[in-house]
Amino acid sequence: MPVEGTPESELDGALAEKVAAARTSLADRDGVLVAFSGGVDSSVVAALAADALGEDAVACTAKSETLPAAELDDATRVAEEIGVRHDIVEFSELDSAAFVENGEDRCYHCRTMRLSAMFDHARELGIDVVCDGTNASDPGEGHRPGLQAVEELDAYSPLLEHDITKSEVREIADAYDLSVADKPSMACLSSRIPTGLEVTEDRLSRIEKAERVLRTWGFEQFRVRDHDGIARIEVGEAELETALDPDFVRAARDHIGDLGFDHVTLDLHGYQTGSVSPAEEDDTADDEPLVEDVFDTDYPDGS
Repeated sequence: MPVEGTPESELDGALAEKVAAARTSLADRDGVLVAFSGGVDSSVVAALAADALGEDAVACTAKSETLPAAELDDATRVAEEIGVRHDIVEFSELDSAAFVENGEDRCYHCRTMRLSAMFDHARELGIDVVCDGTNASDPGEGHRPGLQAVEELDAYSPLLEHDITKSEVREIADAYDLSVADKPSMACLSSRIPTGLEVTEDRLSRIEKAERVLRTWGFEQFRVRDHDGIARIEVGEAELETALDPDFVRAARDHIGDLGFDHVTLDLHGYQTGSVSPAEEDDTADDEPLVEDVFDTDYPDGS
């Protein structure tokens, strides 16, 4: 069922004013296309745009090798939940040698190509404004080359313009009763590959298949980092006990090990943003924590 009504009555006064101002700024446009991942930030922007502009708001998801199929399915579902038109465009980051090289500016090249595909589609629809989900917490979170692309292409960031922080985004999503209000951040699949190690379709595919195993087991905050021959599993601290369950150990060793990894490991530090690539869009922590080898495909008993 589409989201109905405005959420101000459920928000405190200051945040309600920010939401009203953001919606008014969107309503002043003839139409907008929202770069839509189905995450909480872009979902809130899409909900505000749909409220402000109705049928003149379009949510657009860019499909490529770095987007997990499950995330595309989620984006489609959430767009239906919001009641906004949802278009899908396709492109390939692998067409860019600079992206494939996987330097510290990988996110800049990725975001540039992704947003360019959005602007191209917007022009086809006769829409002048492309919005993204950058919020007021993003610029202060360390090395974020993707934000440079947003500025260069002149995408409109209503959450940033109206000083809406990440925690406030989640409050707004909850007020809209969006199912993604508590969804963890999810960077693209290339963020699982350490900086300097080439991004290939084979690596992206095996990462997606490996993470599908964790998703099937019900993990909520996770990554499978691809250290060439080593799969390093990270899960949220609260989920580490589940990751050490012998049944999951066997499933991970068997199913992930069959994907072409020489070793399957669990990082006892748990999930950490930026642990292989400081330029990740949602990742800002220290580089490369210690890999703890908990289960290994070479030893059937896991020893």
